[in-house]
Amino acid sequence: MEEAKLLYAIINSAIDGIITIDERGIIESINPAALSLFGYQEKEITGSNVSVLMPEPYKSAHNGYLHHHQTTGERKIIGIGREVLGLRKDGSTFPFRLAVGEVKYENRRIYTGFVHDLSKEKAAEYNLKKYTEELEQRILERTQVLQTLVNELEKAKEDVSISLEKEKELNQLKTRFVSMASHEFRTPLSSVQLSASLIDKYAQKPDFENIHKHTGKIKTSVGHLTGILNDFLSLEKLEAGKTEAEFQQFDIVKFSEDLIEEMQLLAKQNQNIVYQHTGVSSKVNLDPALLKNSVINLVSNAIKYSGENTFIEFNTELTETELCIMVKDNGIGIPQEEQKYLFEPFFRANNTGNIPGTGLGLNIVKRYAELMGGEVIYKSAQNRGTTITLMFKQ
Repeated sequence: MEEAKLLYAIINSAIDGIITIDERGIIESINPAALSLFGYQEKEITGSNVSVLMPEPYKSAHNGYLHHHQTTGERKIIGIGREVLGLRKDGSTFPFRLAVGEVKYENRRIYTGFVHDLSKEKAAEYNLKKYTEELEQRILERTQVLQTLVNELEKAKEDVSISLEKEKELNQLKTRFVSMASHEFRTPLSSVQLSASLIDKYAQKPDFENIHKHTGKIKTSVGHLTGILNDFLSLEKLEAGKTEAEFQQFDIVKFSEDLIEEMQLLAKQNQNIVYQHTGVSSKVNLDPALLKNSVINLVSNAIKYSGENTFIEFNTELTETELCIMVKDNGIGIPQEEQKYLFEPFFRANNTGNIPGTGLGLNIVKRYAELMGGEVIYKSAQNRGTTITLMFKQ
């Protein structure tokens, strides 16, 4: 008896509607939530066929569905559930999710329907759809306005009759400006760097240690500014389509040894760049200028992101069909979740801290490699170093 009272209390306090019917579809019980949803008093609806709560076509099909289920056992709603419409006493309809369970009790078959009102969800869905349609209409209108502006701009361009020759002259002017800026920036920067080196070499004053410290800062700053300038100039040329690969044959071993000798001067204390070549030949056919820029970028990164007293591996391997150039360090590495952005312009990993850089280097390396018909392969793990490999068909 106590269990029956508890069950009755639970059903009556349920948020969702609960309705029970017999084998003929006659309503035997209905809880307050369902009465509120359908707008009936209990005495008005109890004993009625449950189809009274359904609009067409559900109403006409209900009794046939019950009979079909009882004779064949086939289930279309029972134990499955679906969205349907409910018919209120006042004739209005509302959407709800109906879940039906079947119970055999004392040689009787009883069906229990659980009614979850979807009115709020459907209203929100409708509002979202309406807002989306309004937004699409606004976008369409803006697009039409933009198209009109584009057409007007095209007409204006035609009106002033800008000739192809004029465009070439403007492009040449731009190129000359970039070249001039490059020269005018590099010349004083190179002078400052040379002066700093001479101070290191010849200063004999008692405060030599402090002079050495400050000249080191000057060289570092100048190198940083020069690197930024080179990166931006390289990017500008790439974006303008002014960079083209000029292939020629050269010795990759001599190329690499000269480059490492130059880069070793920039290495940190006890930081050694170890070079090794594998292959029966050393002659390659690439653009030496683009390749040099790419390798300098990779080795510079290895120097920057590795600590003192470390080795940087620089290997070249030449087969009959392929040249492989690998630069490997044991530095800070690149976090796994950020590696997908590695070749995007201006990307810098979160763990770089105060280490200077533009975030353009690897983007430029990748584009240079592609201009020479190559590809860039990387492998990196945070605090375990980075390996960048350039692959070129020969």
